[in-house]
Formats: sequence, C-alpha cells, structure tokens
Amino acid sequence: MTTHDASSRRSFLASAAGLGIAGIASGTLARRALAQAGAATPPVGAPPAKPSPMIVGSGSTRFEVLHDWLVPPADGAFGDTHGVAQDAQGNIYVAHTVGAGSARKDAVYVYSKDGAFLRSFGPEFAGGAHGLDLRNEDGTDFLYHCDTGRRKVVKTRLDGTVVWEAGCPMESGAYKSADQWCPTNVAFGPGGTVFVGDGYGASYIHAFTKDGAWKAIVARPGKDPGQVSCPHGMTVDARGNPFTKEPALCVADRGNRRIQYLSLDGKHLGFVTEGMRMPCDMKVRGDLLLVPDLESVVTILDKDNKPVTQLCDGHPSNLRGAPREQFIPGKFVHPHDAIWLANGDILVAEWVPIGRVTLLRAVR
Repeated sequence: MTTHDASSRRSFLASAAGLGIAGIASGTLARRALAQAGAATPPVGAPPAKPSPMIVGSGSTRFEVLHDWLVPPADGAFGDTHGVAQDAQGNIYVAHTVGAGSARKDAVYVYSKDGAFLRSFGPEFAGGAHGLDLRNEDGTDFLYHCDTGRRKVVKTRLDGTVVWEAGCPMESGAYKSADQWCPTNVAFGPGGTVFVGDGYGASYIHAFTKDGAWKAIVARPGKDPGQVSCPHGMTVDARGNPFTKEPALCVADRGNRRIQYLSLDGKHLGFVTEGMRMPCDMKVRGDLLLVPDLESVVTILDKDNKPVTQLCDGHPSNLRGAPREQFIPGKFVHPHDAIWLANGDILVAEWVPIGRVTLLRAVR
C-alpha cells in the first residue's frame, strides 16, 4: 500500500464516521470509497469470509488443528487434562484433575466420537487423575487409571465401577515406605501383564498380573542402559524396531530425555533420542509411533523410530498458567498425552491448569 493509498483510506474512515447511521446503513458510500482506495469490494449481502483452516505437518501426516475440540459441561471445569482414551464404541474418555471452583467433581469426562459430552464419573480421582489407558479383555473394555493423588493403579469398568486397586508393591523390596511410590501410566503385555511406571515416585517399572498382583521389577532407577528416570509412559511396541523384531517395552524415559526400549523382562535394547525433549507417552498406529512431549510438541516417528514430523511446536513455552486468550493458535503449551483415534485423527491433552484438548484432524 502506498502512502497516498493509506492516507485515502484514513480519510474515508474519518468521513464515514461522520455520516450518521442512515448513510452507513446504505453501504453505498463505504463501498465506493473503499474501491477508490484500492480495497477489494465484497458483494452486497455476502456472508463473512471463513477463516482458513490451520494445517500442520507434511506429506501424508498433515492435520488441521482444532483447539478446544472437547470442552467441559456447563457445571464443570477442566483441571490439568492428563490422559485420554477411546473405547470400542468410539467414546472418548478424558482424565483431568478438576478445575478450581468446578461444581462437578468428577475427574473422568466421557464424550461421543463426535465430541459431544455424554456423562462423567470418578470424584475419587479428583486432584490425582493422571494416566488413563484402555484394554479390551475377552470382548470387554476396561479402563486403567493411575491416580497420583491416592498413589494407586485402579482398574474400572467404563462406568467407573472398580474391579481392583493396587497400591505400593512393598513386597518388591524397592520401597521403605508406601509414599515413595507414585504411578503415572501403564502398558499392556502378553498374558494379561500390566506394566506400571512409577514415574513420580522412585522411578521403577513393575509388572503386575491382570488381577492386580505384583510380579516383578522390570527396570530400576538411573541413567545407564536398562535404567530409567521418571518412566512417565509406556507401550508394548509390536511393530518391530531397529533393536528387535519381538514385541518390546517402549518407555518414555522422561527424566533422561529419551525413549528407551526394553525386552519384556527388562533387558536394555536401545535408545531413541532424535527429536526427543521430555517424552510423556506413546501410541502405535500402523508403522507410526505418536509421542506427546511435555516441551511443547507432538512428534510422529516412523517404523525406524526416525522423526517424520513435529506438530504445533510451541517451544519454549511459559504459558502453563496463562489465561486461554494468551495461548498461541497452532502452538502447544505442554502436551501430556495423545492418542490415535479410530479414524486416524489425533487427540492431544495438555498439562495446563485450565485444561485443553486439541483435535488434530487428518487431512485426507
């Protein structure tokens, strides 16, 4: 725009302000003046232009960003949105800590596959709702909750009915007191095994039976191969990988800023460090591994565990305690969990005290 053009537009705006309601209502003078100033003239009665979709990623991993795709009910408020899962019917479960002042005290919200709020349960998880994973066992879906407030792993039905609870495995010999244990996430192995990461406690990984009985220590704390620091999330990766063709335990070794692969009995197999900052968890779909990273990004790795793309990179971010209007569109603050939805979209929950759940809709 030239200096003359800018001056003409300012002159028009000043003139239009003095025309009065009747002159502005006709719109004729405004359209004529904008045309003289070089501005595009929308057709009379045209609807406002829709904003362009926000697209991130590249190639076959491109996604439209839809922040706040899931929102709390009118009488509820998200706390930190920590975990997400989807059942066989497509319903989506969000574990959150319950926001300050929320009238609804349930810590698990349930949504339809289209994002409509359905119901809630779990006031006992308020303040501690953290890891949330789902496993189908003999045709029935069950939820596994890691409650960092009560320091328990809790298996429930989809309505919140408790099947079993497991506290600190004192019989493991790893703890002097029960308050040294604080489980963050689980993973599922063959034969019903449940692997539990003691991410916020003493940094052990344990194996439990499907009935909640302790079996063995799988990994101990440290920095060396086979040792972990804040094993925050895990999955059993059956894709095959650069270290083994057998199913292996893939660990978000967050305190060591890496992913570590272990055999199912705890032998070190290899590290993934490229693209990793503070990985929180991971989920597999086909050849791809999805990694939410607390340092403001979601990374997708290929079958060789090489980064394919990094999505909505907001690093460095200091917005954890900021109001929503200060969040930057298309940028993450602190991704804490992410899942592949059944249709190939991605759902991301963030560690922010006012909660945020973002849909990354696959561009097809």
